Amino acid sequence: MAAPHFRRHIGPNATDTQAILDTLGYESTAALAAAAVPASIAQTTPIGLAPALNEQDALATLKGFADKNTLKKQLIGAGYYDTVTPAVIRRNIVENPAWYTAYTPYQPEISQGRLEALLNFQTMVEDLTGLPVAGASLLDEATAVAEATQMMARQNAKAAKKGGVVLLDEALHDSSLNITLARAAAAGIPVVITTVDAASVAAFDGEIVGAVISNPATTGELRADLPEVIAAVHDRGGLVTVAADLLAQVLVQSPGEAGADIAVGSAQRFGVPLFFGGPHAAFLACRAEYQRKMPGRIVGVSVDADGTPAYRLALQTREQHIRRDKATSNICT
Repeated sequence: MAAPHFRRHIGPNATDTQAILDTLGYESTAALAAAAVPASIAQTTPIGLAPALNEQDALATLKGFADKNTLKKQLIGAGYYDTVTPAVIRRNIVENPAWYTAYTPYQPEISQGRLEALLNFQTMVEDLTGLPVAGASLLDEATAVAEATQMMARQNAKAAKKGGVVLLDEALHDSSLNITLARAAAAGIPVVITTVDAASVAAFDGEIVGAVISNPATTGELRADLPEVIAAVHDRGGLVTVAADLLAQVLVQSPGEAGADIAVGSAQRFGVPLFFGGPHAAFLACRAEYQRKMPGRIVGVSVDADGTPAYRLALQTREQHIRRDKATSNICT
C-alpha cells in the first residue's frame, strides 16, 4: 500500500508561480529577477562553490574555520562578563533535548521540559533576591531596568499623575541608563540621574515615583546603606528597584531583605556566554501585590486530567499584541 501523500507548503508550485508572473506582467522568473536586481550588482558567472560535503566533513570544515579565531580575555565589564559554563550543566541541560524541545510562543505547554527549566530559573531568582514572585526571564539587564521603571510608574500612578519622577542611580551601568532614558522619554516618564542616598532622597524637591538603585555599582562597589536608602524612598511615597548582580546575592543582603519592591539584573554570570552582546536572560522579581503589573511571563505548576503535575504559563502579558503603547510590556520570554 502506498504511503499517504500530505501536501505541505514548501513554496509556490508551477501554477502559483505563473499566476504571480501573470499578475506582475513578466514572462518568466528570470525576467522578474532582471527587473528587480540592478545590473550593476547582478552576478553573471557561476558562484563557484566547492562540491557538496557530507555532514561529518562539513562539521570538520567549519571547525577549521573556527580554529582560525584568536580567543582573548573579554574585559568589557559593566554587566557583560566572560563566563565558564560548567560541563555538567552543558551536558545535562543545554545539550539535553528533554529541556530544550522547541515550542511556539502561544502553546508553551507543549514543551514541559522548557517550562520546568524556566520554573527552576524563577525559583532560583526568588531565593537569591528575597522576593516572592519572579518572571520567566527578560532580555537583558538594561531593558529590565527600563521595564522596572515603567512598572513603578504604573504601580505608583498617584505620584506619577502629580508629575513625580523616577530617580536613577548614577552608579547604574551605562547601558541601563541609556536604554532607560530612551524608553522613559517614549513613555512620558520623567527621570533624573542622580546620587541616590538617604540624604539626597530626603532633600529632593518634588514627588518621587520610585528609585532604581544599583548594588553593586557599575564600579563594583557594594552599598552598606541599602536598607536606609530604601526606607528613605518609601518615606517619600516612592517604590524601589534594586539592580543587583545575581551571583553576588549569594554573599550579600538580598534586595527583598533590604526592603526593595522590585529586583532586576542579568543572569549572564551564571555561565551564559557573551554571544556578542546578548540576550542574557535578565530577571525581574517583585512583591506579590505587584505581580499583575509585571512584564513577561510567569510559569506555574498545575495538574493534568490524570492528576499528574504539569507546568503551564500562569501569567503572560499578551496585551503587548493588542494594547500596543498601553501594554504592560513588549518583552516576551
